Amino acid sequence: MPIATPEVYNEMLDRAKAGKFAYPAINVTSSQTLHAALRGFAEAESDGIVQISTGGAEFLGGQHKKEMVTGSVALAEFAHIVAEKYDVNIALHTDHCPKDKLDGYVRPLLAISEERVKGGRNPLFQSHMWDGSAETLADNLSIAQELLERARAAKIILEVEITPTGGEEDGVSHEINDSLYTTVDDAIRTAEALGLGEKGRYLLAASFGNVHGVYKPGNVVLRPELLKELNEGTAAKYGKPAGSQPFDFVFHGGSGSSPEEILTALENGVVKMNIDTDTQYAFTRPVADHMLKNYDGVLKVDGEVGSKKTYDPRTWGKLAEASMSARVLEACQNLRSTGTRIK
Repeated sequence: MPIATPEVYNEMLDRAKAGKFAYPAINVTSSQTLHAALRGFAEAESDGIVQISTGGAEFLGGQHKKEMVTGSVALAEFAHIVAEKYDVNIALHTDHCPKDKLDGYVRPLLAISEERVKGGRNPLFQSHMWDGSAETLADNLSIAQELLERARAAKIILEVEITPTGGEEDGVSHEINDSLYTTVDDAIRTAEALGLGEKGRYLLAASFGNVHGVYKPGNVVLRPELLKELNEGTAAKYGKPAGSQPFDFVFHGGSGSSPEEILTALENGVVKMNIDTDTQYAFTRPVADHMLKNYDGVLKVDGEVGSKKTYDPRTWGKLAEASMSARVLEACQNLRSTGTRIK
């Protein structure tokens, strides 16, 4: 199946919301990690989301000039070709983009998709993220309004982060403190600014104690039940039926989350969960294992020349891809998306 059309992506999210499951959103930094993600989704018979952060895009652009737009467009175009060989639908997404990188990342990518749509084609990416969590909520939502209008015209879904996620990712960091919890007032102000779908569809990265990076269960206090409060408070404000879920939530900083925390989040409207730290480790771990076990073959030692079969990137690259794809499959199982692909 191809990269998801705007219509298919909307159907994916609708099905996740109704079925109380979520799609893993896997960060990729190369063609090989892309294949690992696609393979994992295919083996799980789950549609999914592949995403590129600003740092990932810069890395993909090459170390000569480190251009984020070049890197993200190149991998997206590559994905449009290779995804045809996998029997799942894949949405392409750009991850965290702070204010100082909008002009060098999201806005140029929106322009590319705008031109594609004007020419009768589908957008290059299916969704983009605006991370205004370092700004005041007023400034955050003002920029979100501008981006949402452009995204809607380009048949793209916008993701917004309205309150901080703790820890650090791509140079953006927030302390782990009480600011990591979105309030009902924050949610209502978001609905007032962005609407509840009538101004364009958006995904909401609300904070319930989330922290990027690796942590052991219990070291961070997650409150996924808070999402229910945000939905209920906003639904009451807008006269929605009791039990309705106005928001499509995104779960950030999920590494180390317990199964119970994940299930609570799913029950309360999470349709997308970002997974980066765990898949990075899954990709790198077998490479390190291979290098340590085959040290003499990888490096020239005492004038010897090593073993080409050992240092050939394809040898250890296959191990890395298999390990990462297995972690993606596990993520699909944890998020209950296994076997839900749109046929």
